Amino acid sequence: MHTSEPLSHFIDEYLEFLYENAPTAACGDGMHAHDDRLEDVSRTAIDAQGRELGGFARRLDRITTRSLTAEEQLERRMLADHIRGRLYELEEVRPWERDPRHYAELLATSLAGQALFNHAPVEERARRVVSKLRQTPRFLEAAAANVEDPPGILIKTGAEMFDGVVAFIERDLPRAFRRLEDLHLLGDLADAATEATEAINRHNDHLRGTLAPRSRATFRLGRERFDGRLRHREGIGLGAEALLAIAERELVREQSRFCEVAARIDARAEPADVWRQVKARHPEPGALVQTVGDQLSDLVSFIERNALVTLPADRSIIVASTPDFLRWTQAGVWSPGPFEPKAVSCYYYLTDADPAWPAERREEHLRELNFATLWSVSAHEAYPGHYLHFLHQRGVRSTLRKSLMFAPVSFVEGWAHYAEHMVMEAGLARDDDAMELGQIVETLLRLARLVVGIRLHADDLSVEQGVRFFREEAYLEEGSARREAERGTFDPDYTLYSVGRLMLSKLREDLEAREGSGFSLKSFHDRLLGHGSIPLWLHRTLFLGDTGDDLLD
Repeated sequence: MHTSEPLSHFIDEYLEFLYENAPTAACGDGMHAHDDRLEDVSRTAIDAQGRELGGFARRLDRITTRSLTAEEQLERRMLADHIRGRLYELEEVRPWERDPRHYAELLATSLAGQALFNHAPVEERARRVVSKLRQTPRFLEAAAANVEDPPGILIKTGAEMFDGVVAFIERDLPRAFRRLEDLHLLGDLADAATEATEAINRHNDHLRGTLAPRSRATFRLGRERFDGRLRHREGIGLGAEALLAIAERELVREQSRFCEVAARIDARAEPADVWRQVKARHPEPGALVQTVGDQLSDLVSFIERNALVTLPADRSIIVASTPDFLRWTQAGVWSPGPFEPKAVSCYYYLTDADPAWPAERREEHLRELNFATLWSVSAHEAYPGHYLHFLHQRGVRSTLRKSLMFAPVSFVEGWAHYAEHMVMEAGLARDDDAMELGQIVETLLRLARLVVGIRLHADDLSVEQGVRFFREEAYLEEGSARREAERGTFDPDYTLYSVGRLMLSKLREDLEAREGSGFSLKSFHDRLLGHGSIPLWLHRTLFLGDTGDDLLD
């Protein structure tokens, strides 16, 4: 008689496969068995991954639901979706074939994982970095063989990121290992860095000099692949057309709120002019990190005072200037993996104005990081957003739900965007209309991403039309609007911030309607984060017992 394979055994072997094939993501999970390796991105390895994923899918199909608990049955569905999602990305979306930035991001994240986090002695991490740097020429040879006809905009953004990786190797790595005393190892690090940067510069010459002039490919995924990614990777059955209608409805609603709040600040001025006045109040160049550091202590006090969500005691977040390879983002959190055996500091990066920029560009950049907006940025990135989420993630018991390998973007970014709304609803901006206006603009930005991202990939919107949309509908300045429109070409997942936030708000409303006077906001948030990073359909099922299909109105 055939005995069904235990689901726990399958999960362990599937995770081992993922970690072996994605050592960078394994390090991000806090698992360090493969920290001396870069990904094998050769076509042979990519084809092998596809075959192995197919084998895991067949194995999972043979695990009958009759042998599983109710909770395991839900996790089995989550696993099946994850395997299908990885196969879909590998075989249908094919970023390894069309996007140079795919390789730049892998290399940058792989090196940064060893340089930024003190999860091993400095000598050991330095040896791992030497190993990765020496693998870089072969890694880029495979990248050049795979990417034969990339879209021009992806060549541009990929080459720019590779430039950032070179700057990171030349400037940030020496700082990260400044306490290293082994002269032989320091020599190896310097030699390997030279070898790697030369290989990256050769690769960038190939991108810009050979591929860019002949590029004819489109960056668009197309409606079918856009919808397929949502369905397979996020468990979201709503297609582009339905999501676009929701985005346009919400955009009108938030723009109406924007006008109402702007009128409270200055009823005689046009709303856009009011926002320009608010943006003019921003930190001075060089003061951004200190400003945000002061905000975090105020946010922690506010969350505790209003009993919004539990704040774990073992907190350590360092506010710092963004490394060069990440400077395409204005702000971001880098957290250690949930499986780290000991607490490791998290980094909250802010991109200050570069002294080398012209004065006009410096001013424009800081206007987008004005005092009013920074409260929402910090709520999103730190408390109660990403950083608090990752603190709770460390306490999740289920291996499957604890691993960030399975974390859906719609929940991770949806929670962080929801967190901005949560603190404002609790009264953070009760006496500050400018702060409320700043949060509304952050919401307009995410809704504009949803509209532009869909229309870039599932319609015929051009990048220039996207720039105009961000300027006119989300009140962004030219430089920021262009960065957002270009990001949409290589990061269609940026549509999911608004989608996730709206789905979490609906879940809360539905649960509150069911529980009535027994509903507790803090209990809801603690239970939600205690579930781990799982798809939103599974959160609904665990809270409400439904099928998890009714994610949005």
